[in-house]
Amino acid sequence: MRSRPAWIFLAPILFSCARAQVASLPPVTVTAARYPQPDSEIPFNVDAISGDSLAESPSPTIDDALRDSPDFSLFRRDDSTTANPTSQGVSLRGLGPSGASRTLVLLDGMPLNDPFGGWVPWSLVPRTALAGAELSPGGGATAWGNSALAGVVQILTAPPAAGTGSADLLAGDRGTRSGEFAAAAAAAGGALDLRGDEFTGGGFVLVAPGQRGPIDVAAASRHEWASAGWNGPMGQGLEASFNVREFQEWRDNGTPYQQNESRQDFASARLSGQVAADVAWTAAAYVQNQGYSQTFSSVNASRTAETPASDQFAVPTTAVGLAATATESFAGGATAIAGFDARDVRGETREDTLFSGGAFTRLRTAGGRQSLGGVFAEGTQPLGSGLEATAGLRADRWEESGGHLRLGSLATGLPVIDENFPDRTGTEWSPGAGLVWTPARAWRIRAAVQRSYRLPTLNELYRPFQQGLTVTEANPSLATEHASTAEMGATWSGGAWRIELQGFATRLDEAVSNVVVAQGPGVFPYFGSLPAGGIGQERLNLDRIRSDGVQIGGSWRPSEAWGVDFALLEEDAVVTAARVAPTLVGKRLPEVPRYTGSAGLSLRPVRRLRLEGRLRWTGFEFDDGQNQLSLAPAAVADASAAVALTSRVEVYAAVDNLADARIETAHASNGVFNLAAPRTVRAGARLSW
Repeated sequence: MRSRPAWIFLAPILFSCARAQVASLPPVTVTAARYPQPDSEIPFNVDAISGDSLAESPSPTIDDALRDSPDFSLFRRDDSTTANPTSQGVSLRGLGPSGASRTLVLLDGMPLNDPFGGWVPWSLVPRTALAGAELSPGGGATAWGNSALAGVVQILTAPPAAGTGSADLLAGDRGTRSGEFAAAAAAAGGALDLRGDEFTGGGFVLVAPGQRGPIDVAAASRHEWASAGWNGPMGQGLEASFNVREFQEWRDNGTPYQQNESRQDFASARLSGQVAADVAWTAAAYVQNQGYSQTFSSVNASRTAETPASDQFAVPTTAVGLAATATESFAGGATAIAGFDARDVRGETREDTLFSGGAFTRLRTAGGRQSLGGVFAEGTQPLGSGLEATAGLRADRWEESGGHLRLGSLATGLPVIDENFPDRTGTEWSPGAGLVWTPARAWRIRAAVQRSYRLPTLNELYRPFQQGLTVTEANPSLATEHASTAEMGATWSGGAWRIELQGFATRLDEAVSNVVVAQGPGVFPYFGSLPAGGIGQERLNLDRIRSDGVQIGGSWRPSEAWGVDFALLEEDAVVTAARVAPTLVGKRLPEVPRYTGSAGLSLRPVRRLRLEGRLRWTGFEFDDGQNQLSLAPAAVADASAAVALTSRVEVYAAVDNLADARIETAHASNGVFNLAAPRTVRAGARLSW
């Protein structure tokens, strides 16, 4: 790994978009429409998870805890403790396989998705002092625009009151240890909020036992981050908040040569005010500077040696964004919100490639710039008889510029390829509408439709990569994706029971996908020499993908001492048109199982003891677009126990993958399987003051 840079805290500028808007969680949510709304007004499905539920979950990471919702899945079955950063994305309702990040993820209203590639640095999300999380699959595009094609996930922190704080100390199998803290102090008439986290994990060997060779090593990782924020009044009716954050992560990716490093510096600020009793506004902005590096190799058939394939020694990216919103409430219960937002991203991948004669022979740089700006308006209107209508419209203008590819000789310094791609611009419209009907106190029936879009990321346009024997080429000519979504749902609540049934249908046009265009052995343009079992892929647009599903879920909580919850999703996600790859038509999307389900049990047999259990089941799925490489169904059980020693000290223990189940996460063309974590035991203590 390269040496770590000095910590840099950027001077804060305007942003935050939601910190002032984050009121309380259920029955009020903020994510789908960008302002606090009662559940009775939201026509799209919103799965709200409380901060206590996240803190008490037996899952080791936030992304793993969010998988308790069947709507939520990751690009692969492994979580962020061992997954490569570029595969740490989100797939809502099956619309995120093949590394295309179609879900917007927010942390207190600020985009958490990597600005270059769209993936999500889950290691950056705190576990202490969380207010909760909100998942809105199929909703939010009218309010948020690009990247919310499949929906929105927002994680909300709960700043500690001045003079209070918390800490979480943990140790576990395979050298796992971490420490996280959050504390606040009175400062300059407001509150100073300090947070930090450090994690080290020894990891495990990813390749399945019996297929491993001397070249396979544990996928270890470590990361650290720190943030400082201030919020408080700045005059009559004016509130402000400022935040700075620094993040760094190092990972080993399963062989000695393959490693990666990420760093990020982030600063934001926000102003909010109340014009009148029924009119509120916010103005916000952020700036982000980051870097990424990764090495790739190819491993021989006996897994005794690896050959360097490329060294992406730098992927620098900068992003700036701003937003403003105004919300007004009217007599009779109607509400309206209007606003605008803009974002500018510049990034480039720099890599040494074409390894020959014991050294790299080529230097490749590729990248460009994306600029987006949009305006939106959305409102809700009671129609009487328990009926509530919502409608909204968004217009965005985007531009891609400065796209380039340079390939030069490392020996002579002379250019081999020097190409500039034409600038592109476009306008996108994102309408949405819905109805919520409450015919009786126990019932809520809703229906909604939405049109959304997503620009290909700079990563998809310009950055090639290699994973094992598979080489994937970028494509600067990728078209914009568009999705049309319709959903209906009904919820019944009575006594200790809550039951919800919902169905959805999505049509995704011009879907970006990794399409196989070459298979080894042989020498191919762009891919070079591919060994037996080697695959050459290119990012291409498929004409249409269909994803339809039905979900049932609910909970039963007869008392505060115990309760159960469950959910089951049936989903049919297939390619229905693909002129660039006709053989894919009728094939299921990779990494999307037909059935997923989960069940949880919470027990509090005595006041100081809390027991949690979770069973998650994932059905059969494919690991490739041709549906030739399968991943077996998997059932994973986790359990945890916590004992409150005092009102301020709690100790806990957890076991992940209790039955030590085999969980296949990847199936290579040469027959080699990668697996998720085996049984893991953790223990720790939570402190508060």
